[in-house]
Amino acid sequence: MATALTEDRLALILRDTIVGTVRRDGPDLSARQFAVLLIISIEDDMHTVRGLAERLNVSKPAITRSVDRLTELGLAKRGPDPRDRRSVLVLRTKRGREFFADVKSLLGTSAKDGGGAKRSA
Repeated sequence: MATALTEDRLALILRDTIVGTVRRDGPDLSARQFAVLLIISIEDDMHTVRGLAERLNVSKPAITRSVDRLTELGLAKRGPDPRDRRSVLVLRTKRGREFFADVKSLLGTSAKDGGGAKRSA
């Protein structure tokens, strides 16, 4: 029988997943950077800075700073937009795909553990 995903259980799964990413030897992302990476990882659409800004309801400069950081970390890159040469696409890199796969694994482990892994003292 499947366990219902209540808000409390989802919050525990989110907590365990974020704690897992912090504990691993890898990049430490802000919530905005994490959101950008999740959007470009999950959705097949072509994502521009303008589109990401609209989607997250933040300014284009805020998205540009997030993309700059993701680029520095090797998780994303900029590429030409074949639909509009004035625009730039935000794309995942191989390292970004690996990071996202790791996040999915942490989510799965947390969900399987009931989203309430014990904290060590």
